[in-house]
Amino acid sequence: MSTEALPAALQVFRLPDLGEGLTEAELVNWLVKEGDEVRVDQPVAEVETAKAVVEVPCPYAGTIAVLHGAAGETLDVGAPLISVRAAGAPAAETPAVQPPAAGAAPRVEPVAGTTAGPEAETYRNEERAGISTAAAAAAAPEPEQGSGNVLIGYGTPGGSTGKRTRARRTSGSPSRPVTPGPTAPAVTDGGNAVQAVRCISPLVRRMAVEGGLVLRELSGSGPDGLILRRDVEAALAGRGTGAPAALDRERPAMEPPAMERPAVEASTVEQPASSIDQRSGLAILERVPLRGMRRTIADTLSRSRREIPEATVWVDVDATALLDLRASLKSDGGAPGLLAFIARFVVAGLAKYPELNTRVLTGEDGSQELLTVEGINLGVAAQTDRGLVVPSICRADVLNARALDAEIRRLTGAARAGKATPAELTSGTFTLNNYGVFGVDGSAAIINHPESAILGVGRIIDRPWVVDGALAVRKVTELTLTFDHRVCDGGTAGGFLRFVADAMEKPARLLADL
Repeated sequence: MSTEALPAALQVFRLPDLGEGLTEAELVNWLVKEGDEVRVDQPVAEVETAKAVVEVPCPYAGTIAVLHGAAGETLDVGAPLISVRAAGAPAAETPAVQPPAAGAAPRVEPVAGTTAGPEAETYRNEERAGISTAAAAAAAPEPEQGSGNVLIGYGTPGGSTGKRTRARRTSGSPSRPVTPGPTAPAVTDGGNAVQAVRCISPLVRRMAVEGGLVLRELSGSGPDGLILRRDVEAALAGRGTGAPAALDRERPAMEPPAMERPAVEASTVEQPASSIDQRSGLAILERVPLRGMRRTIADTLSRSRREIPEATVWVDVDATALLDLRASLKSDGGAPGLLAFIARFVVAGLAKYPELNTRVLTGEDGSQELLTVEGINLGVAAQTDRGLVVPSICRADVLNARALDAEIRRLTGAARAGKATPAELTSGTFTLNNYGVFGVDGSAAIINHPESAILGVGRIIDRPWVVDGALAVRKVTELTLTFDHRVCDGGTAGGFLRFVADAMEKPARLLADL
């Protein structure tokens, strides 16, 4: 059922624009249930984007009438999230679907002679999330009042004007034409013949594309042959709902079967514990889909390896003097952490070797250009329960060691709590990675795409070291710089690395000039 069939008293709150180019989010948990009273700006759901877990506040007050989705489901931005019945409005049954107004999205009615059984109900529920965003926005009623608060790029109107903060189409605005499949049934829209969309929603269409399916080869089990989510899942699982032979023709000879691919919904990859891995001959215990943060990390690192011709240089550093300096400051009432001092040396080094703070842009025609920005947003790698993330310190080049220390602690804490904003997680220009906390000496780290370099710091351990011609035990660490060879050559990378190493070995000299 489309949103225009909802009672006028219902206000439909759609998944807001989460910013930073994100177009979907996974519904982690509902914080309310149908029938609950909700106030303006009360959090109603937790959603996980590719960047963070956030609470979504509702801009309306009233009674929760419909929760559009279940935990674990992926929703597109603009899809209905909840429907709220205004305070004082009577609780009425949802009316039957009526023909849409001119310019609204067409709806498919059950064919003559059929009953509105479970399949039809499933179709109506899925259609709610599958209608065109533009048409749905035009049909949604204007709220009388909003909170004025903002959620990561989504604004609710303030006062009682009822206007949205972002422009939207009216019912008379042109919408993108829908190209039906070869056997799409015709439905009526105010007496005019309209071709129905064969695939129920963008989510289902995306599942099919990612699974390597050809939609025109599938047989839909919905009304009039509409392709539902279960049809795609069945085809991916090889249960014969689609056309396996046709799918095999579309798949390259060396490509693994779609059911072995990780980047699909959990329900498409679950297998009995007794299933056998064809490659190893061992029993399959579990299949975990790559999605959310884990999938984003995989995509980013794969793209970095694929697109960036990287090179690595490293050097051992005597950090004894730096440790002594911090110990003396600590005895005087407090000192920044070691990582904050290293961060200060890094931004000073980038000021001298700015090539490492640039990035390469590739145009659609294959042309490339080097982008240089004013200032440094220093990313600090942080390990969290959800995976490795890199929140960045905005304009780290204007902060001293104490200010850098405060920002490092704030950002890593927010990242581990899942509260770092998408902007904080995607705006870095250079990354500092302290993997020494894991007890390792070095690592050829992967560059955080689309940046051009990453500096890794290993553990600090006692090692024999020659000082003034004599052997001594010193506190030694290893610095490793991985850089994009397109932006500079080894001389620049080596010069930057030596600058940071010298600063760590003689910190007082550099800090006196900062």
